[in-house]
Amino acid sequence: MSQAEERPTRHEFALPDVGEGLTEAEIVTWRVAVGDTVRVNDIVVEIETAKSVVELPSPFAGVVDALLVDEGATVPVGSPIIAIVDAHAGAVGSNPAEPEPVPEREPTLVGYGARTTGARRRRKIPTHVGTVVPLRGGHDDQGRHRVRVKPPVRKLAKDLGIDVNEVPSTGPIVTRADVEAYAASRRAERATEANLVEATLPAERAGDVRVPVRGVRKTMAAAMERSMRVAPQATEWLTLDVSRTVDLLERLQRERAFAGIRLTPTVIIAKAVCLALRHTPTLNAQWLDTDAGEAELLMRDSVHLGFAVATERGLVVPNIKDADRLSLRELAAAIDRMTSTARAGQTQPADQVGGSFTITNLGPLGVDGGTPILNPGEAGILAVGAIQRRPWVLEDDSIAARWVTTLALSFDHRILDGAEGSRFLTDVADILRDPATALTY
Repeated sequence: MSQAEERPTRHEFALPDVGEGLTEAEIVTWRVAVGDTVRVNDIVVEIETAKSVVELPSPFAGVVDALLVDEGATVPVGSPIIAIVDAHAGAVGSNPAEPEPVPEREPTLVGYGARTTGARRRRKIPTHVGTVVPLRGGHDDQGRHRVRVKPPVRKLAKDLGIDVNEVPSTGPIVTRADVEAYAASRRAERATEANLVEATLPAERAGDVRVPVRGVRKTMAAAMERSMRVAPQATEWLTLDVSRTVDLLERLQRERAFAGIRLTPTVIIAKAVCLALRHTPTLNAQWLDTDAGEAELLMRDSVHLGFAVATERGLVVPNIKDADRLSLRELAAAIDRMTSTARAGQTQPADQVGGSFTITNLGPLGVDGGTPILNPGEAGILAVGAIQRRPWVLEDDSIAARWVTTLALSFDHRILDGAEGSRFLTDVADILRDPATALTY
């Protein structure tokens, strides 16, 4: 027997980028142990990214030789996490089995499978999906002069959560060194502020516990901080009678067309939002800073409707692509699938990017209302309070018990003004007061 036959081929599976721009992930649960036999695309491990829990399939067939990372450890993309040896490589003198053929391409949950040829390339994502409307002028909304910035430097500033227009430049354009120096000064300021705050807080005691902030909760915190820092946000409230919407839901639940589909007020609210966005399309737009120092609005041609879902790991916001093009039944089924998947911690990263407007439902928590914070890059978010029986003054001045809720709309005040926000909010309210008005849209 030759030396090549005695020594098995050992493959190391490196942690892949399962989403656009993933840098690291936590090993949650190993599905295999050393000595187990695996086939191509067998699930070997669950990982938690900054967005969700993802199952990783094996790109190799063989026997698990080593688990290179412990459960609970966080590793960067590209790090080997498991080693697999060819299944036919047994002990010397044994009767080797035929190796399992590796298919040229087989779909997997994360798009990562065995490859026989070719280099791995990142999928190119188009940056402009809808119509771009330029906002002319050499100054931003706060009257500051817009500076010249090269695309890599602008991306660095965005990744650091910095408004590039605030960065002092040492020359005619803002350089990488300028951005890094400004970021360092900001970190120093925050550290000083944190020290001042800490000085006013009670000292740690023996029973206190420090809990690491990571995964979904860490991503949520960073997104909310970035949103409040970048976008000037305003909120409007409206309390209304939604008794007719409640009646409609009860009738639909008896219809054969909706058999097996979970119907909630969120379904009607989602449909009302999609219809109202036709009258106020700026709420479905995105603010863009161009390389030339100008600003543009990306006017999207469809609604990618996000839903804030509370999970054990933190808040996630998956979205339904092209929600405005779905029938009420299709929308109800999509919402049901999306929320179930989110609560199970199985939302894929691709389902959490590209949203254009978000709904957050506070009703299940028994809360009347709140001031929602925009998802970064979105122009609006609608919070829906609990739907409760309350005394309500009718048109004839009589008082009756009605189903009542409160809507709260937060919007990016750079993109639209109070009149536009009010128009959208009243459009949604009109449909919820009387769903028959949806036929006029």
